[in-house]
Amino acid sequence: MTDGKLIITVAPTGGMAAKSQNANLPTQPEEIAQSVHLSFKAGASIAALHARRPDDQATCNAGIYRQINQLIRSRCDIVLNNSTGGGSSGDMLVARPDGLYESNFEERLKGCDGGAEMATFDGMTFCDVHGGKEILVLTPPSRCETLVKAILARGIKPEWEVFSPTHLLQDVTRLIQKGYDKPPYYVNMVLGADKGFQGAMPYSHDVLAAMIAALPPQSIFCVSAIGPAQLPATTQAMLLGGHVRVGLEDNLYYSRGVLARNEELVARTARIAGELGLQIASPSEARHMLGLPQLKN
Repeated sequence: MTDGKLIITVAPTGGMAAKSQNANLPTQPEEIAQSVHLSFKAGASIAALHARRPDDQATCNAGIYRQINQLIRSRCDIVLNNSTGGGSSGDMLVARPDGLYESNFEERLKGCDGGAEMATFDGMTFCDVHGGKEILVLTPPSRCETLVKAILARGIKPEWEVFSPTHLLQDVTRLIQKGYDKPPYYVNMVLGADKGFQGAMPYSHDVLAAMIAALPPQSIFCVSAIGPAQLPATTQAMLLGGHVRVGLEDNLYYSRGVLARNEELVARTARIAGELGLQIASPSEARHMLGLPQLKN
């Protein structure tokens, strides 16, 4: 961490959850912008964004991303981070003749074109089991290079998203060593996704410690965790000198049986950080910590 400042990322939507699970889930551009603005006021300095179609299905449509980004930017200066993972429905799915589905790689690339400052890089191959479908997310080494080159060609910074130590030790480290990013390298560790993603790791102190030990030199890390793992994992991350992500993408509940709002999850995180003696980074401070250009007035 830099100067005791904590970066809080809000992930308001994601590519999997539905309004039928939590009516507070923002899926349309105006809803997302309003939720992000409330989260910014509660302490978030980065917004990790997913786009949805008008029917709420997942997409990486650059026009929708641009609309979301513009609406947010008209409200606040939060750092904009667009997903190139997409989601588990809609434009992201391609049916295969073997009965499986495949994540649409060409659609994922469109996430680079929404005008954000960062883009989430999911450089791994795994199986996403969602809604009764088995979805192959195929990102072999050649596609990893295609994706990271597309990100850098737009002048934006990759957020290296990983679900296990092998994701760090294989393609992320390889691409960093090849010069596809400048330090500090920002690594988002997603834990607790093992029930839906084959190859992902559950959250435990030991798993998190192993992930931190596997970080490339000059990295700073963020921890995300799914469902009930979100609160203990993010608290542990703060104790270990990391940054955190919270939001309805990862966790629909504030407590057992109580549905959450994004800004409530951010506000709780900020309160915990304060009790630990940490100061919350503003978007401008987060940009400085990540090596991003400051916004022009």
